[in-house]
Amino acid sequence: MNGTMAASSHRIMLGPLVAAIDQGTSSTRFLVFNSKTAELLSHHQVEIKQSFPKEGWVEEDPKEILQSVYECMERTCEKLTQLNIDISNIKAIGVTNQRETTLVWDKETGEPLYNAIVWLDLRTQSTVERLINKTPGRNKNHLKHKTGLPISTYFSAVKLRWLMDNVDEVHQAVVSHRAMFGTVDSWLIWCLTGGKSGGVHCTDVTNASRTMLFNIHTMDWDPELCKYFGIPMEILPRVRSSSEIYGLMKSGALSGIPISGCLGDQSAALVGQMCFQDGQAKNTYGTGCFLLRNTGVKPVMSEHGLLTTVAYKLGRDKPACYALEGSVAIAGAVVRWLQDNLGIIGSSEELEKLAASVGTSYGCYFVPAFSGLYAPYWEPSARGIICGLTQFTNKSHLAFAALEAVCFQTREILDAMNQDSGIPLTQLQVDGGMTSNKLLMQLQADILCIPVVKPSMPETTALGAAMAAGAAEGVSVWSLNPEDLSEVTSEKFEPQINPEESEFRYARWKKAVEKSMNWETMEPVQGLD
Repeated sequence: MNGTMAASSHRIMLGPLVAAIDQGTSSTRFLVFNSKTAELLSHHQVEIKQSFPKEGWVEEDPKEILQSVYECMERTCEKLTQLNIDISNIKAIGVTNQRETTLVWDKETGEPLYNAIVWLDLRTQSTVERLINKTPGRNKNHLKHKTGLPISTYFSAVKLRWLMDNVDEVHQAVVSHRAMFGTVDSWLIWCLTGGKSGGVHCTDVTNASRTMLFNIHTMDWDPELCKYFGIPMEILPRVRSSSEIYGLMKSGALSGIPISGCLGDQSAALVGQMCFQDGQAKNTYGTGCFLLRNTGVKPVMSEHGLLTTVAYKLGRDKPACYALEGSVAIAGAVVRWLQDNLGIIGSSEELEKLAASVGTSYGCYFVPAFSGLYAPYWEPSARGIICGLTQFTNKSHLAFAALEAVCFQTREILDAMNQDSGIPLTQLQVDGGMTSNKLLMQLQADILCIPVVKPSMPETTALGAAMAAGAAEGVSVWSLNPEDLSEVTSEKFEPQINPEESEFRYARWKKAVEKSMNWETMEPVQGLD
């Protein structure tokens, strides 16, 4: 058989392919999967620059985000062609994204009116304190009955309010009915489906549920919430399910292909980990750390500092499913900080080596509350702290303490999850970039005292978006029936230390967390004027 024959026969065997755009906080990826086997065929990744214009501010450039998507698509298509895979076999594209990050653009020019304000950003802290102070009993959970969320710097509504109050271009565009608001998914879908020439302005239920403007019971924008934040409803995207054809790609090699899946990154990982049953859970280690547990078709309100969020709605006529979520702001971001800010490592692989070289933090504890504390505390006034230092402590101990911090934070949200549900998890399914760190995975099992299970294909977020896109009505190349879902191979990490030692270290961690709180308060310090 000659080479061309072999190539073309190989081509035919693949069947329909589905692609996913995974636009995360620190990078953008484009990945192509075989819809019959869920096998990852090719991908490309581009890092995204974050800018920190002032203390606590985090921004990204919307045009750079869009450009990175085009670049990843082009590079991946080139790689597929080199592999002799016909890109015309790509039948659908799914979008998954960093959630809450807030953009406003001009619908007539298609230009962003300000940088994207990233979910981690703290500039709205004073707005949040003002909002909480005007609620009855100064209650941060004042809107939780509708939104499932505490009033926090984390969610989009306060960021949008800040843009309207502080950026003249945004204010003017809103007044003259030219403004469009969206989270990253909306910006990308609008641009990819034509932008100012007929682009589709939409979002899905999972992304909408992170804005604080969405009612998780009625499953739509809530007029009272919009009034509370002073946001005109006309600037909001239309809310759709997570799996339906929103529009077609308008340019590039993939022009004409439907965009038919959309999920916030943590929801996408839940789908990619096949957590379709009530009680199934996953933990994703990315820039932050996010533990989600499927609670089925009823929203469950947490008594222990977790969020209630929409997990997915896989089709226009399908029911919405909900999840309890424990959100930790800083996980992988601590690695970037040790690398970029302190310069004690050159790469994340180096962090694992440094930490492994000592095998202990030697009593050093690192609470990376760079953006305050998220779940279960919701303390915006906390800041990062490193304590328990002695003359013996060196950078290797600090590296180890950084990895331990990720594990302790996960333990806190897992404890909250177990208390809320009354049924403790017997093992933890994990995914995300940091899971390639074997030391971290072993530490996690030791600190939780339960096994940690990692799928051998770590790109579950992108897989979830591809599944939603491939399963959409009118595409229907991916079956989500339990019996059709492919068997996943995985690696298991069993706890190896005794529970007493684990409990002792966890108690110390809690002491460190207490010391990080109430640091950055709005009241001016007396005598320092």
